[in-house]
Amino acid sequence: MPDLILHRNLSDPDGFYADLMAVHEGLTKAESDALTARLVLILANHIGSRDVLNAALQAARETASRPPADA
Repeated sequence: MPDLILHRNLSDPDGFYADLMAVHEGLTKAESDALTARLVLILANHIGSRDVLNAALQAARETASRPPADA
């Protein structure tokens, strides 16, 4: 598996979460889903490595039915 950072790596995770929620404010469910899809594709393009992206997909799928570690 490529080097995929799965531990907290943001300097301000709460601030980013607030920004993420704010960008969805006022959108319909369909608009919000489309925004999320665009964000994923923009970030995937930024990462650029198919191996890293596939590792991220696998990690997300493996944890899809589990609550976040800090919940």
